Amino acid sequence: MTEEPIGEESAEQALSDAVAEAIAEVDPVAVLTSDLQRLQADFQNYRKRIDKERSESSEVVTGLVLAQFLAALDDIDRAEEHGELSGGFKAVADQLTATTAKLGLTKFVETGVIFDPYIHEALMHETSPTVTETQVTKVLRPGYKFKERVLRPAQVIVTDPES
Repeated sequence: MTEEPIGEESAEQALSDAVAEAIAEVDPVAVLTSDLQRLQADFQNYRKRIDKERSESSEVVTGLVLAQFLAALDDIDRAEEHGELSGGFKAVADQLTATTAKLGLTKFVETGVIFDPYIHEALMHETSPTVTETQVTKVLRPGYKFKERVLRPAQVIVTDPES
């Protein structure tokens, strides 16, 4: 048996203890750093989600308010068609129309387009040999969109192809 000097054994033990102590000191710092990074990422995701929800709820509320103005906008259109839109009433009507457009309200009244049940409400159907697909031939009441959301579909007359 070879005996090791006592000094070498205690030096190895001291070195082993020092390494264990260093690992113990570094490990909690790494764990805490990792936890902090994870919390920061969670907080950033939370902020993004809240900002998105806030924006979406703002759009929903704006859409609901704009929907309340549709009847007034219809009355303005009818008054304009009959030549009754003049003077101070015209200025108010123009301002109301401009304000709703500025907020993102758009009117759609296209004829000659392909019928889309998501944005059109067909009230009457006609047939014609000149069309190949169901088309909007007359708009009875305009439709309105706020951003990409349809607030009210357009009421239309459509022409179907003859079979």
